[in-house]
Amino acid sequence: MIEEKYKKEIISLMKEKFGYRNNLSIPKIRKVVVNVGVGSVLRDEQVQQLVARDLATITGQKAVATIAKRAISAFKVREGMVVGYKVTLRGKMMFDFIDRLINVVLPRTRDFRGLESKSVDKSGNLTIGIKEHIIFPEISQEEIKKIFGLEVTINTDAKSKEEALELFRLLGFPIKKDK
Repeated sequence: MIEEKYKKEIISLMKEKFGYRNNLSIPKIRKVVVNVGVGSVLRDEQVQQLVARDLATITGQKAVATIAKRAISAFKVREGMVVGYKVTLRGKMMFDFIDRLINVVLPRTRDFRGLESKSVDKSGNLTIGIKEHIIFPEISQEEIKKIFGLEVTINTDAKSKEEALELFRLLGFPIKKDK
């Protein structure tokens, strides 16, 4: 389990590498946000409900609709329209999701060679784009009507990109080494 690994191993390794004096100053994962845009099916209410259902199946939590704040005529979006769905995971569900992501989902991704280190921003957040939601084992292939992509953002309280990269590597994320 990721949470136990963090408490038993990673805290001491991070203390040793970065010279932290206090356990509370060591970076930790705050939350995981899973986000889906429904731009291609903006007008189709039935497909939007299927996207929300599949996202809830993947995360184990009900998806919240994201609403357009202003109208953008080039994208045929009106103010108040549903433009996507998101789920914010914290606590045990967050660690379970990360565990499944590392050990099941990423290895099932087609032509996967590891995550780029530029996926981590300067604030220490890792963003992973997944092109097809069907790589999650919870989704049944027979019930699929529309394949959609999603974005997983793992938010940490790391103070730098280097700290966050080390945390993600120790957690088991397959991050490529810089050349």
